[in-house]
Amino acid sequence: MATVAPPPAAQRRLDRLERIWKEPSGLVGWLTTLDHKRIGILYFFTSLAFFAAGGIEALIIRTQLIGPNGGLVSPEAYDQIMTMHGVTMVFLAVIPMQIGAFGNYLLPLMIGARDMAFPRLNALSYWIFLASGLFIYSSMVGGTAPNAGWFNYVPLASRQYAPGPNIDFYTLGLIFTGIATSATAINFIVTIFKLRAPGMSLNRMPLFAFAILAVSFALVFALPPLTVALTFLELDRALGLHFFDVALGGDTLLWQHLFWVFGHPEVYIIILPAFGIATAIIPTFCERKMVAFPLVALAEILVAFIGFGVWAHHMLAVGLATVTTIYFTAASMIIVIPSSIQLFAWTTTIVTGKPRFQTPLLWIIGFIVLFMIGGLTGIMLAAIPFDQQVHDTYFIVGHFHYVIFGAAVFPVIGGIYFWFPKVTGRMYDERLGKLSFWVTFAGMNLTFFPMHILGLIGMPRRQYTYPAGLGWEFSNLLETLGAYLLAVGLLMVVANLIRSYRRGAPAGDDPFGGDTLEWSVSSPPPSYNFPSIPKVSSPYPMWDREDRDSDAKRLEEGEAVLEGGHETPASTVLDADWDEILDMPSQSWTPFLISVTLLGMFTMLLLQHYVVALGFAVLTGLVLAAWHWKEPQVA
Repeated sequence: MATVAPPPAAQRRLDRLERIWKEPSGLVGWLTTLDHKRIGILYFFTSLAFFAAGGIEALIIRTQLIGPNGGLVSPEAYDQIMTMHGVTMVFLAVIPMQIGAFGNYLLPLMIGARDMAFPRLNALSYWIFLASGLFIYSSMVGGTAPNAGWFNYVPLASRQYAPGPNIDFYTLGLIFTGIATSATAINFIVTIFKLRAPGMSLNRMPLFAFAILAVSFALVFALPPLTVALTFLELDRALGLHFFDVALGGDTLLWQHLFWVFGHPEVYIIILPAFGIATAIIPTFCERKMVAFPLVALAEILVAFIGFGVWAHHMLAVGLATVTTIYFTAASMIIVIPSSIQLFAWTTTIVTGKPRFQTPLLWIIGFIVLFMIGGLTGIMLAAIPFDQQVHDTYFIVGHFHYVIFGAAVFPVIGGIYFWFPKVTGRMYDERLGKLSFWVTFAGMNLTFFPMHILGLIGMPRRQYTYPAGLGWEFSNLLETLGAYLLAVGLLMVVANLIRSYRRGAPAGDDPFGGDTLEWSVSSPPPSYNFPSIPKVSSPYPMWDREDRDSDAKRLEEGEAVLEGGHETPASTVLDADWDEILDMPSQSWTPFLISVTLLGMFTMLLLQHYVVALGFAVLTGLVLAAWHWKEPQVA
């Protein structure tokens, strides 16, 4: 399709915006970038690398268990690989992919902003995430990786039973990465509340933005209990304190309570961005507005809120009082209600619309099926007698992966296909996209469904090996074959994207008829995002053609262009009325340098060189002082 050249006056303004916002290319440009889109791309490839590492660890686990008396790895190596798989997927792959990559790249574009509210804090979040991930993975070089499971229960994780640095990598590494996650969450909250385009009141905000908002608030409240637990454990291990030592007045269950106050909201933190991706894809490919839009928005918030009242259903076998277990059982069932509201809204929108079963929608339909299976087994686990019977068996592993992999990763892959044309300007291969879905869907079910059966016949989780004759051989064989089939499906996705990036057909600005603002700009988007700040009149701004035509006229007339520097408008919290114009910072070395000094500090804490660690903390403070030094503005 031919592109109409803008009038000369508009072109001059576009050229000026490009000069102001464009960042240098090459390594220096990436190290100093504050552009939310480039930071989103950095998050994407970094979390993808960690996802690949976690996948390799999963294949090693499944190969070890393919038959009885497996000897691929030693018991100690198995414990480390199993723990690193969980830590990687939960903390370093899925959440950073959803929030760091998708959220960073898309959210400002969806709400009509030119950047995140705090660009330098955004860059700092990425560099700390990368540094913390490298810190945790450096433990594998010396064979001292975390080895007490991803939830790291005490007393197994105490110095008495884990005298090496394995658990210290876990505690310090997760405190380190928690800094990045907290900063990201705060940044999203402020961005959503204060940088929406004029006219985008809260009731006109995209459902994806509601999901990111709910996740961000959940992170702000869920991470402190985890950080407290990690700090207590490290103090026990390094300084000989006794927070978890029963003999000296501590309490081992304190760790479980603190961890799961974070850990169960974490499940919804992982799943909510997937809900947001689904609500972005379904209306586009069904050519109709989302059914029960206000209820879906409310349900996303309620899932995050109710999730904080569910944590002890992970502890129904520890001997809590009956009244306590009944309360958590009730909460576990109540949270089904907002999840079901969204489920019915998605399916009703598909049934009543005109669905085009292209690759992104296929992945979302697969997500809905897998989410229903994982949800149904979750309701089963809310029954106290059943939970006590299958606690710490492979039934739990199967349920967990249907929720975490099936219901979280499938929408991510659907989102990758959906926004791939916007990010690259190229279309993916539709036939290979559909084939990759069916292979992955088959592999996923073949891998994780037999785990429920194994759990019911008694196979414990975290099992290094098993003898013959227990009736576990066939299910484990199926699971391992399914794991390799699943890996083939995921590699097909990667191959499709690489091939399409190089030789895909030009995509145009809006190849799918999308409904949110990111489809109004070029593919890939310009460095400044929007030539003029867009006008918003509904939750589906791309379907309001008069508003989009008005944007082009305003550019020609020089209205709302904001070409005096790195400028973006701030708006009021509720109604998004025009408030003030913010002058945003440009490239900066300080985020990268702070991540380096923090990496040095945590490394010295690991080695128990506390004076040197204090020196790195002082260096961090000096770089922070430089951060707040007045930087020259772009002319």
